[in-house]
Amino acid sequence: MNNKIPPPIVTLISGFIIFFSNPLFPQYDSNLINVFSVIFLFLGLLVFCLAVASFKKYKTTVNPLQPSKASHLVISGIFRFTRNPMYLGMALILLSLSFKFNLLGGLIVTTLFIMFITKFQILPEEDAMLSLFRDEFEIYKEKTRRWI
Repeated sequence: MNNKIPPPIVTLISGFIIFFSNPLFPQYDSNLINVFSVIFLFLGLLVFCLAVASFKKYKTTVNPLQPSKASHLVISGIFRFTRNPMYLGMALILLSLSFKFNLLGGLIVTTLFIMFITKFQILPEEDAMLSLFRDEFEIYKEKTRRWI
């Protein structure tokens, strides 16, 4: 694995950057922005929890630092729509923080989070899934998008 930092920690650090960089960016505040914040938070938590539940159902690892220990390729449930629902959930939570605390800075940080997670987490995971599940993963990869 290229990434030695667990994705939840990367998400937490990104959230802190969104919050604490607030003074560096213009402020936007309205009821509509607050509604979007709540919607993205709800969607992010829902997507993340559905992904974890799917992993638990198939009794396979949720440890993002050891994808080679996966015992099952999960392609049902939320995984029918995205190959990386846990990371999508994390990105949606960051968008929620962006709407609430720092819209412009948060959008920048969330974009950087997506780029970082893709390069250092998702691509190595995909290599591990390809070596473990070969043809099944290739077919899944063709049918299902990486993010959304």
